Amino acid sequence: MDFDFTWLLWGLPLAFAAGWGASRLDLRQWRMESRQAPKAYFRGLNHLLNEQQDQAIDAFIEAVQGDPDTAELHFALGNLFRRRGDYDRAVRVHEHLLSRADLCSKDRDRAQHALALDFLRAGLLDRAEAALNKLQGSAFEGEALMALLGIYERSRDWARARTIAERLETAEQGSFAPRLAHYLCEQAEIAQRAGDAPGALALLQEAVQRAPQLARGWMALSALRAQTGETSAAFDALMQLIRHAPQYLPLAAQQFAALARQSGREAEAVAQLQASHDRAASVDVTEALASLSADAPSARARYLNHLEREPSLVITAQWLAGETLSDGSAQERVMRALDQASAPLKRYRCAACGFEARQHFWQCPGCQAWDSYPARRVEEL
Repeated sequence: MDFDFTWLLWGLPLAFAAGWGASRLDLRQWRMESRQAPKAYFRGLNHLLNEQQDQAIDAFIEAVQGDPDTAELHFALGNLFRRRGDYDRAVRVHEHLLSRADLCSKDRDRAQHALALDFLRAGLLDRAEAALNKLQGSAFEGEALMALLGIYERSRDWARARTIAERLETAEQGSFAPRLAHYLCEQAEIAQRAGDAPGALALLQEAVQRAPQLARGWMALSALRAQTGETSAAFDALMQLIRHAPQYLPLAAQQFAALARQSGREAEAVAQLQASHDRAASVDVTEALASLSADAPSARARYLNHLEREPSLVITAQWLAGETLSDGSAQERVMRALDQASAPLKRYRCAACGFEARQHFWQCPGCQAWDSYPARRVEEL
């Protein structure tokens, strides 16, 4: 039986038409899906720009359900959960990303860093530390080391904080000499409380060598020398403070005056204090000068000299304390009122966050910033 080529001539066009129609249907379906996914994505972006985080999260969840393999949507969703404080869901999103075998190494490091931030914001410091340690050698290593430094500072693990700071300085991530000196001073305090005076002395000597401009090291070294009976050496340490960080003399003014009296170097101390007072009038420096005065009238003259240069309620209260009013009962009430009114003016204020405290802090208890407290009191700012 001969084959009829007529069917072949009819079949080829029909097959071509069927294939063309099927491809058009697939293309139409692909276009519909591609339109739907970006629509949810852009709707989420719009909500995000309008600071509508809940609506943005709903839109991104819809987009992720439509395309579960898109890593960028997962990152956006995880970051939104973290910003809203929903740390459990942020952790689940980023852990899901890390579990994907098809994730590239760059996105894997990014997901690991995001997971560490989730733990850090949630206050899970041990899990954050473990997550950050996995970022060594990645593009996020510098950020991870800074976060680890913050963790060790919060946990007061000064030895490990010192190791991280040294690594950062070696990697040329900035100068960490002042912060390293603070860590050494903290370790010296621990050694001193444990009765290890030689160990504390060695740590403080290293601190002033690393950062001679840091007043804390010289003040701590002076206090340690004074405790061991080395009065003259303690006075010399504060002289070094004046040389390297003269703006911090008000913090050590009373200690400086006391050491001067004990070592018989009053004239030298008065000269340094007066020079500091001439540069900028300070309540603490004035009180130290008054304590070194020969008699009460001389001390009161110091207070009046300060008031001529700069009005001060604190100094006014000090001056009035030496006055005798005609009504003795009234004097007590006046002094009590003055002390109450001047008490807030004696505080120190953090320049970074505004946290006020009665004592001076080297690290702010509020924002954890180092050296953010000026050496001058609130009244003098």
